[in-house]
Amino acid sequence: MTVPGVLNDASVLSPVSRAVRVKKSKWATTYVRRLRYTDLAAILASVSAAQLVRFGTHPAMFESASAFYSYTLVSALVTAAWLGAIALFRGHDEGVLASGAEECRRIAHASFAVFGTVAIVSYLLKLELARGYLAVALPLGLVTLVVTRRLWRRWLQSRRVRGRFISSVLVVGSHGAAAAMARIFERARSEGYQVAGVCVPGWGRGEGDSVNIDGHVVPVLGNEDAVLDALEVTGADIVAVSNTEFLGVDGMRTLAWELEAVDVDLVVCPGVVDVAGPRLQIRPVAGLPLLHVDKPQYQGASNVGKFIFDTAGALIGLIVLFPLLVAVGLAILLDSRGPILYRAERVGLNGKPFSMLKFRSMVSDADVRRDHLLQRNEGAGPLFKIRDDPRVTRVGRCIRRLSIDELPQLVNVLCGQMSLVGPRPPLSSEVMTYTGDVHRRLLVKPGITGLWQVSGRSNLSWDESVRLDLSYVENWSWIQDLMIMSRTVGAVIRTRGAY
Repeated sequence: MTVPGVLNDASVLSPVSRAVRVKKSKWATTYVRRLRYTDLAAILASVSAAQLVRFGTHPAMFESASAFYSYTLVSALVTAAWLGAIALFRGHDEGVLASGAEECRRIAHASFAVFGTVAIVSYLLKLELARGYLAVALPLGLVTLVVTRRLWRRWLQSRRVRGRFISSVLVVGSHGAAAAMARIFERARSEGYQVAGVCVPGWGRGEGDSVNIDGHVVPVLGNEDAVLDALEVTGADIVAVSNTEFLGVDGMRTLAWELEAVDVDLVVCPGVVDVAGPRLQIRPVAGLPLLHVDKPQYQGASNVGKFIFDTAGALIGLIVLFPLLVAVGLAILLDSRGPILYRAERVGLNGKPFSMLKFRSMVSDADVRRDHLLQRNEGAGPLFKIRDDPRVTRVGRCIRRLSIDELPQLVNVLCGQMSLVGPRPPLSSEVMTYTGDVHRRLLVKPGITGLWQVSGRSNLSWDESVRLDLSYVENWSWIQDLMIMSRTVGAVIRTRGAY
């Protein structure tokens, strides 16, 4: 097929564009339907469990000012309202499928909205609802919904890594911007996007006919006026505009109308690096939609609420893990000479140094031996890491792989020096090498875990580690902290990047 104004060399087309693909609208509809069934089952199980725990097997009734009501009826109404709230808060929106934090945020908002409404209605109508019933139904339902959604996300991501349920993307923008956006899509395979082609404004003036994305050649299929023709060639589901200055307001409006007619989604890169959704708001000014970027909530990551959460979490963790801590300490004593704990100076909030505690995983004179191992350094940037470090003891190798050596840092959290979640605690020698914006990672307390740990740990490059830390600092939120903590368990079990 020959399409005017479009590069028509089939040999350079993406494999995705040549393969038989499942359209997003089809697989997404099936996936959303399964989510609804799972949500219904989770909510029914939670309200049934709440009723059983509170009232047992006896028929439960409560008395209002005017009549008696059955708790079975109440459970049915709560179930219906809960499902309706999830739909109202767009918890099944295709745009947030497998998105993690945003999906959980909508589920949480819907759940609290339902039970807040129940509490208000009960107060206004003087309904004597059992508080124990509500106290069990809400947290149990919320946790069950989040866990089932997480299981579905893992299932979907595993299929996407294998090349299924992929959304084909046509990128529109200059060579450089389009290549940068395409590279992001290609590296995030579990997100389900693969670039099928690129439209470059002003194409035909000497630029190349393809864009090389980490070894994957993506064809240039024309200029900004050839988008519809390129869609016909590639069969893409999504058009992603990497920079809008070439199209302008009128061009973007026209493109949106054209894509609406062919049922293709349009996404636009705001041009703001590592700024997440909670900080981005669209505000109309004189009929023109402007993207407003809120200031980073640095104070949020160190406020009283987070301090209480960190302190309570660290205290509970020390109590629950006390037998394990004692056992590890005894194993270290029996395995090699030296103290149980190792004190390492790290730089904390606002550049203030502190002594970070770890279980000793190396021989006692490890710092002295480091100078003889510098030529074997595998660490990224200023980090010093060796995959098979000869200084690591037998017990140390085990506790490092499972990150057990980090558990004494719960004491640092109790002392207010660290947080449960935050950027990686840097060495003073690292901080001395910081240039430019890297110092911004010191605006919040370092964490026992963080984006760096759940994203690969020692396998990350220096630039990737810094980017993740800065992203956390810029976009801190409670939901993000909870998501990171839940992902930490999986990262520790998989032991990826731990050495």
